[in-house]
Amino acid sequence: MNIAFVGMGIMGKPMAVNLKQAGHTVFVHGRRPETMAQPVEAGCAGCTTIADAAAQAEIIIVMVSDTPDVEQVLFGENGVAAGAKPGAVVVDMSTISPTATRAFADTLQARGIEMLDAPVSGGEVGAINATLSIMVGGKPDVFERVKPVFEAMGKNIVRVGDHGAGQVAKACNQIVVAVTIEGVAEALTFARKNGVDPARVRDALMGGFAGSRILEVHGKRMLDNDYTPGFKTKLHQKDINIVMQTAKELGLALPGAALVMQHLNALMGTGGAELDSAAVMKIVERESGMERE
Repeated sequence: MNIAFVGMGIMGKPMAVNLKQAGHTVFVHGRRPETMAQPVEAGCAGCTTIADAAAQAEIIIVMVSDTPDVEQVLFGENGVAAGAKPGAVVVDMSTISPTATRAFADTLQARGIEMLDAPVSGGEVGAINATLSIMVGGKPDVFERVKPVFEAMGKNIVRVGDHGAGQVAKACNQIVVAVTIEGVAEALTFARKNGVDPARVRDALMGGFAGSRILEVHGKRMLDNDYTPGFKTKLHQKDINIVMQTAKELGLALPGAALVMQHLNALMGTGGAELDSAAVMKIVERESGMERE
């Protein structure tokens, strides 16, 4: 299958390479030419414009940072809409607004182009190993058409519903992750404040009902005070901002997510944008007089 892949970030590059290795013909575009070097070396074809890549493809995958970026990729000068042929499918694997996603799908549909929203969970490691969880919104028949492509990039592939449903599922994922990070940070700080070894507390909790991947992975980061990013604070803040904006549109109360949003904001404001979002622990510690160097 001929596939265009737009967005050569830390996720996009390995995803494009995995598609090539699965036997697809892959046309790639990145904002900076040097970002295409690795996929081109792996056999993908580099394209100077998004429209050029889209014109050669049956399926056009977009993997960029935020809602305005997706809009620019789709409808900007020399964007997807300028090159894609009627009958093509746009697959947006970015994490963006569900409301905007539905509007983009309607605009593309009017041009004879189908769309799926298919955000992912699993991070860079999942992208490299082709083990991503992929949450999909869109028409059932279009999903079935694209499913073999998803299977080259991920393992847990679920069509959640119609347009925007994939983005809603990803927002739900980010709520659970963010609020659980907050809970783990508070619990480990509570242990320290009581003079109890938080590492031993974590060991005890891991064997019980509180055990989770967040406690395992992010709890270890918190114990080590090492926030080398797996998922950067600035990206998690962006995602929770989408959650809160959508909640505002719906008149929905999300008090836990709102608290974490404030802690992510504080972390951003104190220079933590590039740290892993588990560094929310730093804000909890600071508020409790338990700050570490």
